[in-house]
Amino acid sequence: MATKRMTVSQALVEFLGHQWTVDGDIRQRTIPGMFGIFGHGNVAGIGQALKQANVLEPGLMPYYQARNEQAMVHQAVGYARMHRRRATYASAASVGPGAANMLTGAALATANRLPALLLPSDTFATRVADPVLQQLELPHDIGITVNDAFRPLSRFFDRVQRPEQLYSIALSALRVLTDPVETGAVTIALPEDVQAEVLDVPLAFLQDREWHLRRPLPEGAALARAVSAIRTAKAPLIVAGGGVLYSAAEDSLRAFAEATGIPVATSQAGGGSMTWDAPQYLGGVGATGTTAANRLAREADVVIGIGTRYSDFTTASRTAFQNPDVVFVNINVAAFDAYKHGTQLPVIADAREALDALTVDLARFRVSSNYTARIRREKAEWDAVVDAAFVPTGHNLPGQAEIIGAVQGASSPRDVVVQAAGSLPGDLHKLWRVRDSLGYHVEYAFSCMGYEIAGGLGVRRAAPDRDVIVMVGDGSYLMLHTELVTAVAENLKIIVVLIQNHGFASIGHLSETVGTDRYGTRYRFLDEGSGTFDNDRVLPVDLAANARSYGIDVIEIAPGPVAIDDLRAAMAVAKDAQHSTLIHITSDPLVYSPDGEGWWDVPVAPESQLDSTRAAYDDYTTAKAAQKPLLGSPAPDRGRGDA
Repeated sequence: MATKRMTVSQALVEFLGHQWTVDGDIRQRTIPGMFGIFGHGNVAGIGQALKQANVLEPGLMPYYQARNEQAMVHQAVGYARMHRRRATYASAASVGPGAANMLTGAALATANRLPALLLPSDTFATRVADPVLQQLELPHDIGITVNDAFRPLSRFFDRVQRPEQLYSIALSALRVLTDPVETGAVTIALPEDVQAEVLDVPLAFLQDREWHLRRPLPEGAALARAVSAIRTAKAPLIVAGGGVLYSAAEDSLRAFAEATGIPVATSQAGGGSMTWDAPQYLGGVGATGTTAANRLAREADVVIGIGTRYSDFTTASRTAFQNPDVVFVNINVAAFDAYKHGTQLPVIADAREALDALTVDLARFRVSSNYTARIRREKAEWDAVVDAAFVPTGHNLPGQAEIIGAVQGASSPRDVVVQAAGSLPGDLHKLWRVRDSLGYHVEYAFSCMGYEIAGGLGVRRAAPDRDVIVMVGDGSYLMLHTELVTAVAENLKIIVVLIQNHGFASIGHLSETVGTDRYGTRYRFLDEGSGTFDNDRVLPVDLAANARSYGIDVIEIAPGPVAIDDLRAAMAVAKDAQHSTLIHITSDPLVYSPDGEGWWDVPVAPESQLDSTRAAYDDYTTAKAAQKPLLGSPAPDRGRGDA
């Protein structure tokens, strides 16, 4: 058997450079590059291998710098979503803190069901130097290292304790990365001594290998049961999730909706499944949904979930679907999701294949003319609400809806808006008018503060022909803004719209609804007398200057009655530029966007000495009364006076 003598790291890098994902007639590199921050744990292993590859075969495994290990994984996730999970980046980190910094990224990738390959370095397998710098020592189990924290956050985890283990581990890792059901964070822990050990690698391990994505067809009997249920529906509703986009099923969804007249609502991950102006599209559904989607959801007798995991935001914490006889037809490639809501009508299949089959089998089905009129009426009413919300008020500090309207108006149809945390995801879900299937990128499974800029860079890497508009509040910006340096270093153009709220706008609003009066959510000087930050002494933080210090172009919008006009002009400048621009604008966090009649279950303290909390609890119990159990009767109230 022909072999090649090389280190474990050299073998892994060469192996990764020869992996290909095949999806129908699309064939692309599974791992087109690697992010890395080097330390003593990987500089002589993965670092040396990447350097050698760069000298001998530059296109094999391109290396890219990062400023934060967490951000490396965010970039990989942003890239993976834009490529519909067909490709992602690897992320290499050193021992201890470098590895631990990737834990948040691992959780985000797994929660979003998006592939990311993590290569954290580990302590010596031989323990010849024990303990090494940055080693975590636990007397009850010396074998536990920082990297064991990746186990519950990864869809696949293994540690290369001996060089010859690399083959089976690497192949298993790629199997999971390219599996539409199992994908998420894939972690290969690499002890720093093993990284540099030598072995004779079979050439078969280093040759091109193809991973064909599975697109399972719906089973005939399951499809027939689903067709029967839909055929009897008077008020059906489709809830489209991320699975629609990952299977490239948006054209099939549109064809099915047009043929049957069934309206479509989307989860955050499903944003882009239909364009905003499609006659059957009602917008987002659930806690951050539109009135159009939520009103029809309340009355729906058959809910057709396609590629959705039914998060609490999508179901409005189980208050969205109020019809007592509602039936769920759940189409999902994962049985785990297909069986949710206690359904007896799961269709375990690829979204596109299932939709195409349903379109054929329901060729003679169409919703009633009355229902069609209702869809048209609710959609028109919500569109008018959004139109009004986008009209500038002329106040010195605009509300967030006005800002979104200005950015939307200045954007092009193929631009990609990127967001993740704070009040922006909810407002974008209701207000952003998506015009392209990949134009809406809101990371909301983990809703990770700090994702936006790094994720936006991943999107730009994946789609260099699109403008990427990163919208971020000051709270999330402060969590992870250093990848602006990466944007400058590689001339990766993104447009960052930084909205200054002087605090946490989303949690501030939520704090009011649960009766804690925005406690701890304002960015203010500490009042030593009261021990709180609840005052009007705003911090003299200059985030525009911070961004400018990284070398990025900055446009500051001064408060005033023409702030929105200035924002539109700034967007035009940013879009014409060949490099990244950050636009800084201050908003009024107390001006809220239109209500979509959704609800989110955040428990309120049933006993309190605060009048605000007691009032909030009364509102909470009223709203919670609409919450439906999975099966049977509602759970008993455990509030005031219950034993």
